[in-house]
Amino acid sequence: MSLIENVKKTIEHTTGLGRPSDSQLKSLIRPCEPVALRFKDDGRTPNSPQFPLLLYRSAFGFLPGLDPAAIIEEIFAHNGWKGSWRDGVYPFLHFHTATHETLGLARGKARIQFGGSKGQTMDLKAGDAMVLPAGTGHRRMSASKDLLVVGAYPAGGRYDEPRPKEVDHDEAVAMIAKVRRPASDPVYGKTGPLLRLWPSDR
Repeated sequence: MSLIENVKKTIEHTTGLGRPSDSQLKSLIRPCEPVALRFKDDGRTPNSPQFPLLLYRSAFGFLPGLDPAAIIEEIFAHNGWKGSWRDGVYPFLHFHTATHETLGLARGKARIQFGGSKGQTMDLKAGDAMVLPAGTGHRRMSASKDLLVVGAYPAGGRYDEPRPKEVDHDEAVAMIAKVRRPASDPVYGKTGPLLRLWPSDR
C-alpha cells in the first residue's frame, strides 16, 4: 500500500491534482478540543513524563475531488510538521526517543494501543488526528483493510523506532527529556491547543 500511495503522492505533487490549495486549508479544519491522555513509564515503555498524548476527534474535513491524505499532509506541512509519510501503524509496540510524531487517519478505522502494554486502546476513524510526544508507546491492534495513516514530525527531531528492550531504558528516558516542545500545533498552528496543553520547559 505504501508504494502505491508514494507514487500517488509524487504524481499529486507534480500535477497538483487532488491536493488542496492554500486558500482551502482553513475550511478543511474542524474546531476540536483535544483529549489529553497521560501515560506513566511502565519500566519498558518510557512514555512522556512532561507532555500528554493529544487526541483530536474529527479534526479534518474532506471534500470530493481532493485526496484525504493530501489534505492531511498539507495541513501538517502548513503548520511546520513535515517529513510526511503514508502507510499504516506497526503492529508491534514501539516508540520514538528523539522526536514527537503526529498521525492523521485519511481512510478506514483502527484500534491502536497507546502508552505501552499497560496503556489504553482506542478506536480511531478517518478524520481523527493525534499527537504523540516522544517516548509514547504505540501499536496497531486491528484495522480495516482500507486503513491509511499520514504521519509527520516537527522540525529538529530525529526519527528512530525502538521496541522495548532494544534500547537502554535509562538512556531512552534521558533522550526523551531533551526533545523540546514544537513551535506549533500540527492541526491548528501557532494558536492551537498543543501550545496550551504542552507547557514550555525553556
